[in-house]
Amino acid sequence: MMGIAGLIYLAMTLFADYENVISSFKKFSWYLFPILLVLSFLNYISRFIKWEYYLRIIDVRIPLVDSFSIFMSGLVMSVTPGKMGELLKAYLVKQITNEPISKTAPIILVERITDFVSLVLIALLGAYVFEYGQTTVIGVGLFFVLIIIILSNKSFAIKILSFFEKISFLKPLTSKFHEMYDSSYKLLKPKPLVLMTLFSFVAWGFECLGYYIILVNFDIQIPMIFLWAAFSYSFATIIGAITLLPGGLGVTDGSLTYFIVDKKYPMDVAVASTFIIRAVTLWFAVFVGVVSVLLYQKRFGKITFSLSENENK
Repeated sequence: MMGIAGLIYLAMTLFADYENVISSFKKFSWYLFPILLVLSFLNYISRFIKWEYYLRIIDVRIPLVDSFSIFMSGLVMSVTPGKMGELLKAYLVKQITNEPISKTAPIILVERITDFVSLVLIALLGAYVFEYGQTTVIGVGLFFVLIIIILSNKSFAIKILSFFEKISFLKPLTSKFHEMYDSSYKLLKPKPLVLMTLFSFVAWGFECLGYYIILVNFDIQIPMIFLWAAFSYSFATIIGAITLLPGGLGVTDGSLTYFIVDKKYPMDVAVASTFIIRAVTLWFAVFVGVVSVLLYQKRFGKITFSLSENENK
């Protein structure tokens, strides 16, 4: 994955002219870099609070330190399609508490749903103000609203589960499906849905603020610059995620670069700003995840996976 990312960034750098990109990096005020990392970490802290809140809803109790360790370890899977590799968290919860994966895995799904809905909310205003991407933003928003409606409609969901029960090779998994749905239903009730979507709005706002700081530092002057930064960052994140490419590699990066070039700014500035925001968001998350996994293994032993593992309960 790092190799693919390296090739993408190399291509972007060569296209923009290597020397010009290096020159743009030199113009960046690097004392801001730790501030950008702090803003990204505030995003992770906010999302950890969501994680802890969801655990309590489905009545899974873990010591706060262990829960934090598990959540941060999940960040190592940030470079997976739709971040669904974060299902690792459900596996780690099972290792510590013996709670079945089918009970906690829906948290990762609901995290992604509330993340997408909050990003759509951030992008929607900008899409209309800047007259770009309205159809895409609304389409993605409606898709997730439909998922929420389906999962919140118990009678309809039970009918779907009953259909799966008639398929012979799925019968042994019936109890797992019901447990997964039960957790999903609890997590998507109106109060947690609204509350955690707003929480996600704040969490992603930290990274939008980071992008705004980067753009201002590169002297990018666009009317309503903060709204434009929030729109372009959230829109690029959405586009990258729906492609199901790991971490949106290439698509998110290309979109961020395009938005700046489209405003008549040099390619080297666009590439440099994209490199920096992706470093302090995506790659910083992976770094935090790697460190957290190492610390987790030091406390609980090596993480091992078994396809034949049987869940208790």
